[in-house]
Amino acid sequence: MSAETSTGKPGRIVVKVGTRLVVGAEGRPDREFMARLARQIAELHDEGCQVLLVTSGAVHLGRHLMLGDTTKTLRVSERTAAAALGQPELMRAWAEAFRDAGLLTAQVLLTQDDIVHRARCVNLHDTLNALLRRHIVPLLNENDSVSGVDTTFGENDNLAAMVAVALAPSDLLVYLQDEQGLMTADPREDSQAALIPRVEPDEDLTQYATAAAGPESLGGMAKKIEGARRATDCGIRVVIAAGRAEQVLQRIVRGEAVGTCLLPRPRMPSRKAWLTVHGMPAGALIVDDGACRALLRAHGSSLLPSGILEARGEFHARDLVTVTDLQGREIARGLVNYSAAEVARIIGKHSSEIPELLGRPGEEEVIHRDDMVVTGN
Repeated sequence: MSAETSTGKPGRIVVKVGTRLVVGAEGRPDREFMARLARQIAELHDEGCQVLLVTSGAVHLGRHLMLGDTTKTLRVSERTAAAALGQPELMRAWAEAFRDAGLLTAQVLLTQDDIVHRARCVNLHDTLNALLRRHIVPLLNENDSVSGVDTTFGENDNLAAMVAVALAPSDLLVYLQDEQGLMTADPREDSQAALIPRVEPDEDLTQYATAAAGPESLGGMAKKIEGARRATDCGIRVVIAAGRAEQVLQRIVRGEAVGTCLLPRPRMPSRKAWLTVHGMPAGALIVDDGACRALLRAHGSSLLPSGILEARGEFHARDLVTVTDLQGREIARGLVNYSAAEVARIIGKHSSEIPELLGRPGEEEVIHRDDMVVTGN
């Protein structure tokens, strides 16, 4: 289920809540906020909506329990230890809030590997569907205690987008924060900062991206924009709003002008959406101008060996690679039919020469258009 309900409301919603909402001033769970949000989600369930909750806060809670200090910058090992300590506290607080609202919850901890590996992604998709069919709220968080540099999402804002796109295809992604939405400037530094109520799919928002708000967060508006763009590029509407606003979720679902609404592009097939949010390409193919033009045409085309100038990285057949122009700009990404060593042998050649060059039959395309998504403009 990912289509709108018969009433026109979104059938499935991913809600992401930030640390500043979940953790109170004393470094403990903000149970009053959690209870209010749980009641709102319970009301949406009664109206036929399925809701998944992506929650931050484990590291900050663990930091307080471990150190009694919520301001000190943590080393990597301290951060993973804090996550392991804070995660049970976070899940317990949410479970109690939802139990009081009449709903069960299920903990789902993720690393980027869970989305990068297609079979694992499909298994998680099935698990989340099973939970949602039984009116159980999945509580999702990055598994910070085991995530390394190569497997981290970087921030739960990106995780939420990947959940909405690949794990539980959704109609709406909501980022709840302690500010009213996307602003023209940082309101803590500029009293003239104004809310941006609506964002078109092609609108450039880099000038409004700010860094993390404090030691409790890795994100900030820059990460929300990055995550939001991943979702809107795949056809999902995104709203960034103040989490403590009265009945904020109900108002967003009703279509009220709350916070900042980022409008989506047309919905893309699930396989291509998965390629879009896949965050760990194994290599890159640099292509000539003719190949760039062919790939960027309205319906695109497959990538043939004749248009490739160079292969970078150590990748294997069926790995994800990016396709870049001569200036290094990514124009597409897809699943490659050949290893890096094999691509090096057929670069610049006609497809008919592949069997002779490789000593075996092979695909005519280095990347078939069905296994590719165009990411450039």
